Amino acid sequence: MGSGQSLGLPHGKGPHQVGCTDVMADHTRKGCFFRLYYPCHPSEIREEPLWMPRYEYCCGLAGYVNLNIGWCAPILSMTFGSYRVPVCWNAAVKQDDKFPLIIFSHGLGAFRTVYSAVCMEMASWGFLVAAVEHRDQSACMTYYFKPKSEHEQQNENTTPETTSSQYQLQEEWLPFRKLKEGEKEFRLRNPQVHQRANECVRALKLLKEINSGKSVDNVLHKDLDLSMLKGRIDFNNVAVMGHSFGAATAILAQKKHDDFKCAVALDAWMFPLENQLYHKFIKPIFFINSERFQTAENVIKIKRLCSTNKQIKIITILGSVHQSQTDFTFLTGHVLSRIFQTKGTIDPYVALEINTRAALAFLKRHLDLKEDFGQWDALVEGHGEHIIPDTPFQICSL
Repeated sequence: MGSGQSLGLPHGKGPHQVGCTDVMADHTRKGCFFRLYYPCHPSEIREEPLWMPRYEYCCGLAGYVNLNIGWCAPILSMTFGSYRVPVCWNAAVKQDDKFPLIIFSHGLGAFRTVYSAVCMEMASWGFLVAAVEHRDQSACMTYYFKPKSEHEQQNENTTPETTSSQYQLQEEWLPFRKLKEGEKEFRLRNPQVHQRANECVRALKLLKEINSGKSVDNVLHKDLDLSMLKGRIDFNNVAVMGHSFGAATAILAQKKHDDFKCAVALDAWMFPLENQLYHKFIKPIFFINSERFQTAENVIKIKRLCSTNKQIKIITILGSVHQSQTDFTFLTGHVLSRIFQTKGTIDPYVALEINTRAALAFLKRHLDLKEDFGQWDALVEGHGEHIIPDTPFQICSL
């Protein structure tokens, strides 16, 4: 597709139609919250969910970029509020096969829908993708539920349609946690990356329970029966993937749980990971970097990892920026893209294709997949238009 494409998220190019739902199991802050993308049965009639799930996320984004919420949030709502994700909302999962699983971790200041294009594309090629919304206060905004006090329950008007759980719970919003004056950033980010990795493991374990047939209460969607996933997930083929802070999360998560066979790190921000762990990252990792984000300091950390792990591959997508791997590159026009640097010189649709096809080829190498993703093997080696092997910084392994 050319750059003349109108604004909006692209459909997945794989053979499967994509279904989507939100899962919040255990209403507390320590529960699981993720958006699940999956192959579904073809349907002409479908409901497409809004990309911006709630207005509160506009407030969160405004706060994250240090703009006045009073005027910025309404503008963000007008800009992004009408976009829809081209998936079948709450559709039935395909029942004719088992599907490999990817747990996806978002970047700093993002939320669960910001990587819909990447997640949809992977699902269209036969993966279940659980995009976790983290509650370590690195998301621009997120929420959970807490019990209402007896006083609140007594003073609230209820309707016959109000369920017992809805009556007893209320939303609690959790905003982005900014660095305080004089605070060392590593002391904030390192505990966060560990919490995030644990949340990825928690999502994995929840999906294992669902796959085994255990009944799980989804706080958000009583009308969707999660038992449709029973026996549909292939836990012999599980990967973890993420962008930026989420890429560091993915690298750490695969150390924390044996089921994660490999990690795909989109433009990894290595800063949050403690140096003494580097020699313990022994599983395959694929770094897909943008040209404009990586610094010499960050590349030195990646190279240090390479010195003890020979199963690492690195490529750089030329003409790309950090936001080229997010949905913002598809949803911002000329003015916003210049202000927030959401587009590089490469066509966003071309960049998405390189990112996902390279990831699929890498996953083919390290998971037992029947699809012919090996047709894109050259991308993993950094061969092809718009890509180079390794990084633009010629730094020796340390």
